Order: sequence, then C-alpha cells, then structure tokens
Amino acid sequence: MGYILNFLLIAIIVLWVLRLLVRMIFPAVIRNAFSKMQNQATGQQQRPSRPEGTISIDHMPKKEKRRGNADKLGDFVDYEEVK
Repeated sequence: MGYILNFLLIAIIVLWVLRLLVRMIFPAVIRNAFSKMQNQATGQQQRPSRPEGTISIDHMPKKEKRRGNADKLGDFVDYEEVK
C-alpha cells in the first residue's frame, strides 16, 4: 500500500511541476512564433514599387513546335446519337 501512495504523491508533484512549466514557457513560445510570422508577413508585403502600367515577366515557357499533323492526334470515331 505504501508503494501506491508513494507513486501517487510523486505523480501529482511531477504533473503539478509540468503544469507550472507549461504555463510559463508556452506563452513565450507562442509569442515568439507569432512575432516571427508577423515579421515574415511584413517582409513579403514590401515589394519594390513600380509605376502603374508596367509589366514584368519572370518566366517565359518554352515554345513547343506544333504541327497540324492529324495522324498524331489519334483515331476519330464517328458516332450516332441514339434517342
């Protein structure tokens, strides 16, 4: 019976200490994470200002050579609409 009481007492003390640590550390961790996210968001919003109406193209896709060769398009199957 002494082992059970000893275990319960130690478990209660450990849980109480963990609860205190979480109450002290968790808000600081959350505050730090939110401040990092806020700094990243403000950094992304600051873009170099350009005059209105200017266009910039960052990526040009490669042009594919298309040929009107119907043989490469596949087989065409006629169908009749059934009512």
